[in-house]
Amino acid sequence: MSLRLTTAGESHGPGLTCILEGMPAGLTLDPDAINRDLARRQLGHGRGGRMKIERDQVEVTAGVRHGRTLGGPIALQVANRDYANWEERMNPWPVETAIAEVHLPRPGHADLVGTQKYGLTDVRNILERASARETAARVAGGAVAKAFLRELGVQVFSHVIQITSVQAPRRHDLTAQDFDAVDESPVRCLDAEATKRMVAEIDRLRKANESLGGVFEVIAFGLVPGLGSHVSWEERLDGRLGQAILSIQAIKAVSIGDGAEVAGVPGSQAHDEIFYDDENGYYRETNRAGGLEGGMTTGAPLVVRASMKPLPTLTKPLRSVDIATHEPAEALRERTDSCTVPAAGVVGEAMVAFVLADAYRRKFGGDHIDDVGATLRAYEERIAWRRP
Repeated sequence: MSLRLTTAGESHGPGLTCILEGMPAGLTLDPDAINRDLARRQLGHGRGGRMKIERDQVEVTAGVRHGRTLGGPIALQVANRDYANWEERMNPWPVETAIAEVHLPRPGHADLVGTQKYGLTDVRNILERASARETAARVAGGAVAKAFLRELGVQVFSHVIQITSVQAPRRHDLTAQDFDAVDESPVRCLDAEATKRMVAEIDRLRKANESLGGVFEVIAFGLVPGLGSHVSWEERLDGRLGQAILSIQAIKAVSIGDGAEVAGVPGSQAHDEIFYDDENGYYRETNRAGGLEGGMTTGAPLVVRASMKPLPTLTKPLRSVDIATHEPAEALRERTDSCTVPAAGVVGEAMVAFVLADAYRRKFGGDHIDDVGATLRAYEERIAWRRP
């Protein structure tokens, strides 16, 4: 038993769709919880004008009845309110009006390579699907995955730890309660002083017509040991997490735990020593591995960090080439954000939640949510695991 998440839709088309297959029957869903995550994806200092237009809401069209999953594919739709302004340009069917093609690819975007790969002459045929607007559908699906994980005692959170050169102090003692007010920060950062400096940095560079990247961290609490596997490269959970995070638009690097730092220290400072007592069972006093060893969860919090590049759509465009004339030109000007690192963290939550939900489905199966819980409890008893 495994999960599958598929999205469809374009940035300025009628809407976005998410199909989530493999969820057990009997899982209770709350539409407000899904919509809250969609709203959280639109948060963050540095967002552009489109966030004033879109107020994303989910519509469930399959797989749920009276608030409970049925066991079949779940279909989630998120309408694009801005479609009314784009109906002629993005209509699925031919229109009478002549629509001008876009010939100015942006450096750092899918524009040029996409037109080459698919044999197209209009950059808009590529940029609409490549846009990070697609992640609204992922967040909707991820919210369902998070509901499933909560039933199993797992919580997934995110926070921003860096925007350009501004870094928040590193913390290794975070608990689920520390995230209660994370969305009240305009940059979704847990440190008040770093928040002020990040906001100032966004304002400074936005005035200079720049975009900004940064780093967010996703943490999952309550994971049982043994999710994933060491026996096959395809089953290693760190590999699955890496693929999921790197699939998010503009993400260029991912690390697990102290992954980026341990390359520069000796072995005695790189690993988490193992202890045991009758009260706690097996435990570790550090979590440099970020909750993963040998491709499997250890029972410690899972820590995944992602680095996001500055967005490639700039208010002062970079140099490019007109693909129709091959003449030098400025890249396309499109409505854009200055900084979306806070929103990307919410997308990261969704992708981590999906991978973890899939890992639970693969290990514990079950056609009904009660079956999943019963199998999980039997496993926890067998390995004598004490939930932290």
